[in-house]
Amino acid sequence: MVAKREEALASLQEMFDVRGKSTIVTGGASGIGRAYAEIMAEQGARVCIFDLDKKGLDEAVEEMSRAGGEVWGQQVDVTDRPGLARAFDAVAEKHGRIDVVFANAGIDAGPGFLSPEGERNPEGAIDAMDEAVWDRSIAVNLTGAFFTLRNAARHMKQTGGGRIIVTSSVAAQINEAIVGTPYMPAKAGLDHLVRNTAMELGMFGILVNCISPGPFMTNIAGGRLKIPADRKAFEEQSLIGRIGHPDDIKGLALFLASPASSYVTGAQYVIDGGSRLRIM
Repeated sequence: MVAKREEALASLQEMFDVRGKSTIVTGGASGIGRAYAEIMAEQGARVCIFDLDKKGLDEAVEEMSRAGGEVWGQQVDVTDRPGLARAFDAVAEKHGRIDVVFANAGIDAGPGFLSPEGERNPEGAIDAMDEAVWDRSIAVNLTGAFFTLRNAARHMKQTGGGRIIVTSSVAAQINEAIVGTPYMPAKAGLDHLVRNTAMELGMFGILVNCISPGPFMTNIAGGRLKIPADRKAFEEQSLIGRIGHPDDIKGLALFLASPASSYVTGAQYVIDGGSRLRIM
């Protein structure tokens, strides 16, 4: 009995073994991206965090390194195409290869056309929205992810495969009036990008999957969900009465980065506490 249990544990450890995997996490200094970086580092991967926030990046690297992880960082803007390519090349040169990429960097798109209380919000109206908000949201959330996938594929083809995990959102699949309008089409585009890229890259041993979070306690939207009044509307949507914490996403991230998901590609995993079921 003891031998069988030890054999089962060894098998389980092998299934989720990411030790030594060269890993990139874009937008990894905080929130969901930091959770990805933490779980990979905790499990023995070699992690490089890309983030535009230098202060947050330095703090994240220091804290994860102090906890025993092999972690380093590069200040990168995913809309800077040459800079993003150079950052990927630096990881490949340092680690010898790139095995796992979390295309996670994203931003909010301002308030929606309704407030959490259901009142009209002039700032979020389509005919009044600042054009720069649209341009920046698409540039970071969709185009930035495209060039992240492009660079990942460029390196992974050379070494026989890898894993790409994209952070989308349930906002790609539902209608949401209190979230800035540009956010939904950007994330919907990501969903299609994941499926199409999975079709293209499967023959190279590159698996491409998508995590679609619902409301999570992060700094996006200026940390608006940390304000009780703003958080209430999202908590009421959840079937379990709360919004997500970044730690809630670590298990799914590890699954998609590990051998446990070796026959999974083109998939989209919703993680929202059941919120989508109440909305749809």
